[in-house]
Amino acid sequence: MANILVIGPHPDDQELGMGATIALLAEQGHDVLLLDMTNGEPTPFGDPVTRAKEAEAARAILSPDAARFPGSRPLRRVLLGLLNRRVEHGIGARHAVAGVMRAHRADVVFIPFFEDAHPDHIATTRIAEDARFDAKLTSLDLPTPAGLEPGPPIYPRWLFYYYCTHLRHIASPSFLIDVSGHLDRKIDAINAYHTQFVLPEKNRRVVEWVRQQAGYFGSRIGVDAAEGFFTREPIGLRDLSGIVGL
Repeated sequence: MANILVIGPHPDDQELGMGATIALLAEQGHDVLLLDMTNGEPTPFGDPVTRAKEAEAARAILSPDAARFPGSRPLRRVLLGLLNRRVEHGIGARHAVAGVMRAHRADVVFIPFFEDAHPDHIATTRIAEDARFDAKLTSLDLPTPAGLEPGPPIYPRWLFYYYCTHLRHIASPSFLIDVSGHLDRKIDAINAYHTQFVLPEKNRRVVEWVRQQAGYFGSRIGVDAAEGFFTREPIGLRDLSGIVGL
């Protein structure tokens, strides 16, 4: 099993981009940690306390039922505490994220796709890309957020990008993960952010767009629903047995 770190600029980005995959990976027994760079506030209908409760509710929705899935791992969530709408690429932020990578012993890191209209998203991706390098440097003493134990230097083997972009971007993923049977939990987790996707009338459409995208991606590989990911590094296969549809 792998240690998987999913980094989001704000609480709800991970759920929007890959919530169904998160649920699937946790059910399979992988150790999945969600890292929120900011608390996502202020927003028109939200506040820090309410948003934190919504993030916890979403985490609980995506966490596996241990009785139904023996060997599964509960999701964990950590807040880094950078300022919403003011996330900046810099040494301090890089080292903070690198410290989380070490503490979690991250094998796989998921981050937002690098083309985006939201400055926080762009900065988060740059920070995480560089933190992957910083995490391996033996000469660095890195900070560790509360709730995590410091870890030794590590270089996460895989870095994948998920889609939660604010651009009207047509995604062209490198690979798709079959999430049939997990899409409803993703939708429920998104709707747990009541102040973001229920109260604001204009944002209710986003949830339907997410469902439509999952259905479209699923149709590309002959399944009910899928989520797309991009990689700059090639993925190796030992054989073709893992390819859906063969």
